[in-house]
Amino acid sequence: MWRIIVQPALLFISPFVAYTIYLTLRRTHPFVVDHWTHGTLSSLALAGLVIAALGMFAFGIFAERHEGAYVPAHIEHGRIVPGKMQ
Repeated sequence: MWRIIVQPALLFISPFVAYTIYLTLRRTHPFVVDHWTHGTLSSLALAGLVIAALGMFAFGIFAERHEGAYVPAHIEHGRIVPGKMQ
C-alpha cells in the first residue's frame, strides 16, 4: 500500500533534490530564499509532475504480471487456504 504513495512522491521530489545538490556543488547555500524563486519552483514542480507521471506509466507497463486465474481464499478441511494465482 505504501508503494502507491511513496513511489510517485519520490519521483516528484527528485528534481528538487537534484537542484539542491546542484546548488551545493556550486558552493552556494541551497536553503537561501533567493535561489528558490517562483520561476524555479514552478519549473521544478512541472518537471516533478512529468517525471512522476512518466514513472507511474513505466511502472504500469513493466510491472510483473501474473497469468492465470485467481483462486480466492477458502476453507479446506477446517483450515483457511490463502488466495493465489493459478
